[in-house]
Amino acid sequence: MKVNTQSVNFNADQKLIDFIQKRMDKLDLFYDKVIKSDVYLKVENTSDKENKIFEARVSVPGDSLVVKKQCKSFEEGADMAVSSLERQLKKRKEKLRTYL
Repeated sequence: MKVNTQSVNFNADQKLIDFIQKRMDKLDLFYDKVIKSDVYLKVENTSDKENKIFEARVSVPGDSLVVKKQCKSFEEGADMAVSSLERQLKKRKEKLRTYL
């Protein structure tokens, strides 16, 4: 799956981009009709430790799934977002099975 990663107001290193690509590739195991996914990495300008925002938009036929997580690190946000997307994709797949 093609993952478009955009970092807002900072430069993401290649290790982080590879990590996100690897995590997002796992979504293909749950739903094989994923068209594309866009990932936005943002750093909020606050004194709070949880200032990293991980936002993922996954396009599937007829719909778009969006998950937004705010954590201490982008890796933690990626893990939480991917697990949330897994649940959403499983639910979508089950709904489609009932119509067949």
